[in-house]
Amino acid sequence: MPQDFDADRQRLLAKLKEKSVFFGDFALSSGGRSSFYIDCRLTTLDAEGACLVGRVMNAMIQHEIAAGALPVAAVGGLTMGADPVALAIGMSSWIESSPKLLQVFSVRKAPKVHGQTKLIEGNFAPGDTVVVLDDVVTRGDSTLKAIESIEQAGGKVAFVAVLVDREAGGSEKIRSLGHKVISVFRRVELTGDIA
Repeated sequence: MPQDFDADRQRLLAKLKEKSVFFGDFALSSGGRSSFYIDCRLTTLDAEGACLVGRVMNAMIQHEIAAGALPVAAVGGLTMGADPVALAIGMSSWIESSPKLLQVFSVRKAPKVHGQTKLIEGNFAPGDTVVVLDDVVTRGDSTLKAIESIEQAGGKVAFVAVLVDREAGGSEKIRSLGHKVISVFRRVELTGDIA
């Protein structure tokens, strides 16, 4: 990892705690309730937050690519949570002259109904090996939907990289289907003992 990785990671953790973590009583898309809510977009769409996300996640991804000698071409995931994360990583890979320049793509929730009727936008082609991204993994459904769309379009998934693992079973579900998952933070780092 780069020399400043730990310092960048700590700054990013502080930014997430400041902007993206809320405590109270929240309804979840799963139908359940939670005593906390993590809205990563308030950090990933923040100027400093985006730069930190790009630097930290690019460093982790570059490390995984090098360790596995993986032919990764691009990063992306299901819109909209993955979009700012992917762009931040791609830009960071170029700015830092990383060993592997990472292109960026976005997976739509439904195919476009006009033009080229694409499900995957941006820099993706059949045969590409990619890293699937998400800002927060809870049950893993949006990540798995992105993986399914990429594989149906002829892509290969090297691994999954997430900003925050909410530790609610999603990462385990993704791993059970044969995909490695790495995360920058676990829920406990953001919320403490509150579950």
